[in-house]
Amino acid sequence: MSISNIIIRWRYRFIPDHLVGEILSKNWIDNVIPMLFLMAVIGVFGAAIPDFFSAGNIANLMRQWGEFSLVVLALTIVIVAGGIDLSVGSTFALGNIVALALLNVAEWSMPAVVVATLAIGATVGLVNGYLVGYLRLRAFLTTLVTLIIVRAIVDMLLLEYSIQIASGFIDSDAWYFLGEGYIFSMPFSVVVTVILALILHLVLSRTRAGWHILAIGGSRRSAHNIGIPVRRVICSTYIISGTLAALAGLLFASRLGGAGADTGIGLEITALTAAVIGGNSLGGGRGSAAKAIIGSITVVLMVNSLVRLGITSGANSLLLGFVLLLAVAIDIRWVKNRLKVLSNVYVSPTLAELPPAPATVAPSPYAVNDRLGTVEQIGLDEIDGPEDVILDDNDNIYAGDRTGNIIKFFAPDYKQREVYAHIGGRPLGMAFASDGSLVCCIGGMGLYRITAERKVEKLTDETKRSLFSVIDDSRLRLADDLDIAPDGRIFFSEATVRYEMHEWAVDCIESRGNGRIICFDPNTGETSTVLKNLVFPNGICMAHDGQSFLFAETWACRISRYYFDGPKAGTVEAVIPDLPGFPDNINRASDGTYWLAIIGVRTPTLDLALKMPGFRKRMARRIAPDEWLFPNINTGCIVRFDDQGTIIETLWDLGGKNHPMITSMREHKGHLYIGGIFSNRIGKLKLDGFDPHWTGQKSYWGRK
Repeated sequence: MSISNIIIRWRYRFIPDHLVGEILSKNWIDNVIPMLFLMAVIGVFGAAIPDFFSAGNIANLMRQWGEFSLVVLALTIVIVAGGIDLSVGSTFALGNIVALALLNVAEWSMPAVVVATLAIGATVGLVNGYLVGYLRLRAFLTTLVTLIIVRAIVDMLLLEYSIQIASGFIDSDAWYFLGEGYIFSMPFSVVVTVILALILHLVLSRTRAGWHILAIGGSRRSAHNIGIPVRRVICSTYIISGTLAALAGLLFASRLGGAGADTGIGLEITALTAAVIGGNSLGGGRGSAAKAIIGSITVVLMVNSLVRLGITSGANSLLLGFVLLLAVAIDIRWVKNRLKVLSNVYVSPTLAELPPAPATVAPSPYAVNDRLGTVEQIGLDEIDGPEDVILDDNDNIYAGDRTGNIIKFFAPDYKQREVYAHIGGRPLGMAFASDGSLVCCIGGMGLYRITAERKVEKLTDETKRSLFSVIDDSRLRLADDLDIAPDGRIFFSEATVRYEMHEWAVDCIESRGNGRIICFDPNTGETSTVLKNLVFPNGICMAHDGQSFLFAETWACRISRYYFDGPKAGTVEAVIPDLPGFPDNINRASDGTYWLAIIGVRTPTLDLALKMPGFRKRMARRIAPDEWLFPNINTGCIVRFDDQGTIIETLWDLGGKNHPMITSMREHKGHLYIGGIFSNRIGKLKLDGFDPHWTGQKSYWGRK
């Protein structure tokens, strides 16, 4: 091996190129630029102001931040839904004056004042929400008018009650606690803000209501077309916004105890600056509570520091305006170019060297023939893409299709069919459990079970996340094939953790080892990863010894054995290291051997390209995806081999007339039933010399 080849091998072993694409694909990457800007603000003003990090300064900043960040959160939830609320500053001032007037003039109790103030804010939000959500008025103009009206109301209240408020005294420790109290050494307003921010984060990221808000912000028309109540959701965001702004005004009133004509003036612009600086998109559909918090901290630090440095209020506003302009420009450019950058770096090929391909001419055991030329056709044009086929005790055939159904063909002639179950995802590998239920891998969804009563149940759609993984590999992206151990444990393959169902062939360009094998134990309900870093693991079949299973790695062109029990538990052995094509599903044969589907034959061009990761990387960046060099997946072949990896026979579809791409086959009562993910039929081939009474259920569970 040349020195250059050694360098290439070590370079791709120790430099994880794929991490760049994975990091850029994360939602939290949007927070990087705001965090860097925040660090810069802290660094600049920390160096310019001597006591910037003093306890007194930090305590003062925290109280201001607690109130201000509530307004930013209020504006954020509206922005995420694709709107804007310019009335938050006036609502803040209204909450402030109403709270003080009710306490000093009306002499209401403190709890009643809190409820009434929040109700006033919610009412302003309801007016905005009804006009924008239900009457479909422009959010900018509507909330601008609301700003003017609410500000006028505030001015009228000030003229009427300012003297009484200024001369009054509130004798309530609970009231002063709102603005000056501490909880666990933290100002009360900060604690409230953190709790509400966490709630908002959970709502946006973990609840249906939050997903509806994000969907509406992304595309209001599309959200309406899929049944989301757009008007109601938009109205609710404005109600929440008004309530939070009034709450901030309430806390401000408790802290300062006074009301002035300048209260809340310009607050909407400052809050908008904070929301955008934090990374919330003005276009809607992209934002979070974390972004609002980052932006609010940044703006509070900037405003307070500029005042302490003696910068005039005009210059202060001018600087905030420039910052807002810069943030909007960055937001627009980032949204426009992020996917372009990601598409250039996400596909990250690595060095993959396959062993020499065995010959497919005599006297090779893989010699091409036409033994599949006599295959019968079942359900021609009545099924689309039966990736796997399986038969029950009554000889009925089950196969998944591209529309998310599992189709049942009734024996003996298979002319009659029905939708046995509708799951919604792409049904792939299947197996019957000992209780007669049908267990199925669903691409993009996980592992499911259809009971004997035809009830669809989810078994698992996640596993334990790897400790040091940048990828969130807890979610199952492409559960592929499965088999069931004698004790009921289900072992199934996940072909790739980086690509979705429709992108499965792109994983070959990487050949990085993105796949794994996972175990689900129905007795405990636990899911755990058994093997990692596999090159598109695919077919899984329990060996006849009851202690191991065979599994295929498609792009590595090999079959291996994993021992899950017995003295060799936890070890992997090579069985067939050098297949002439790409293996898929594996299933038992009646004579103690195994059937293997080959979805395509290796080509010298792709074998060479796998040794040239730089070439594949340039191809992925410079050429349209429909012109990439993909594996040949249009040759049908079935291989039978034994436990030692000896090839017993091969069955080819010469010319590709019956099954140009075979992904699975099942032996059942002397016949071989064949499926293909791109086929429009199920094949049936008579096997001479095989047990006419043997079934998979009898082999696995002893049933006759």
